[in-house]
Parts: sequence; structure tokens; C-alpha cells
Amino acid sequence: MQGPLFQDRFTAGRVLAERLAHHGHRPNTRVLALPRGGVPVGYEVARMLGAPLDVFIVRKLGTPGHEELAMGAIATGGVRVLNPEVIDEAGVLPEQIDEVAEREGLELRRREAHYRQGRPALDVRGRNVILVDDGLATGSSMRAAVTALRQLGPARIIVAVPVAPLETCESIEALADETVCARTPEPFFAVGLWYRQFEQTSDEEVRALLERAARETGMHQEQPGPA
Repeated sequence: MQGPLFQDRFTAGRVLAERLAHHGHRPNTRVLALPRGGVPVGYEVARMLGAPLDVFIVRKLGTPGHEELAMGAIATGGVRVLNPEVIDEAGVLPEQIDEVAEREGLELRRREAHYRQGRPALDVRGRNVILVDDGLATGSSMRAAVTALRQLGPARIIVAVPVAPLETCESIEALADETVCARTPEPFFAVGLWYRQFEQTSDEEVRALLERAARETGMHQEQPGPA
């Protein structure tokens, strides 16, 4: 097995940005990062492409009594995605779904408020959105994110990660308009093995990077999307 491919998430973001250069410095491009680990990667992508950066948060809706089993997800923008097969098989009632969604929604909104510090969310309707994480393993979180983001009406969704197994990248291609996996080493094992430094990104780091990105792009006030 080969050694680490990236020094840290910032290095990985710069490598990834080179693969996304054709999206650079276009007024219609937006970068959304999955927190927390995707934000340092997304910061470098947004910086090098001259695009505004925001977070896109996805919270799993655990099945009552079997919380590890996802019956759906909620995401930034008030999006709710449900898995009817799981719900029917588990006999979950509509009011139970609402209860779980409300609980997870409170945490989602708390994180958004902390991360953005009063800045408005980016408007992605009609935009080309680059959805970034620090890597994929099974790709389940990214698939949920793409499905949720699609409901907000972007023109195109570009999934971009520094490292992932080839088969996972191929599975994402069926959902996204474009998929960029900068490196696809085999055997894969785990995302963290391909980084020399892979410490957990803190909420405070996410907040600070979003604030820095807003200053650097001058996008404190989001402009409306194309009609």
C-alpha cells in the first residue's frame, strides 16, 4: 500500500482545485462544503476558483428504535428526503418522522447559526454548485447531500473530493452532473489513511474559515440567482 497522498485537508483542497479549474472565476459558481472535514478542502477550492463558500449540512433521520438505520435525512434549506422502504418496513408513523426531523432540525439550525454568524446562506438556485468533502468511503453521506441539494434547484451539481474508491466515484456519477475524484487509490480502506494530518476539524475552525472566505470573496451579501 502506498503512503499518504496529502499533507492535510488544505493541501488536498489545492490539488482538487486544479482539477476544477474549468469552473474557476465564473460568476455562476458556488462552493458548498460538507462540515466539518469538508470545509478546509472547500475553502481552498473556493479561494483558488474565486467562488463564494458556504456549508451544506445533512443530518440523518434515524429510525425510532433503530437509530443507526437511516429513514431519511434533512439538509440546509429546509430540505427533507425520506426513504419510503425503510419507513414502511419499520412501521414508522408520520408523527414519529416529524418528531425526529424537528429534533435534528434544531441541531442543524444551531450549527448553521454558529458557522455563519449572521451571514445569509448562499442562494444556489440556478447556480453551478461544487459540493465538496474531504473524501468518500461508501459515499452514503454524499448521496444524501446530492439528493437534498437537488431540491434547491441548482443548475448543475459537481461533486468534488480529493480521494475516494473508484467504485464509489462511479456510483456518485449516476446522481451528480459531474464528479471529480482527484485520487482513487486501491486498495482504499479509509479516507484518513491518505492524509498525513487528519485531525478532526472543530466547529470553531469551520466558523473561522467561512468568515475568512466571506472577507476574501467580498460576498457578504449574496446576489440573487438568475431568473
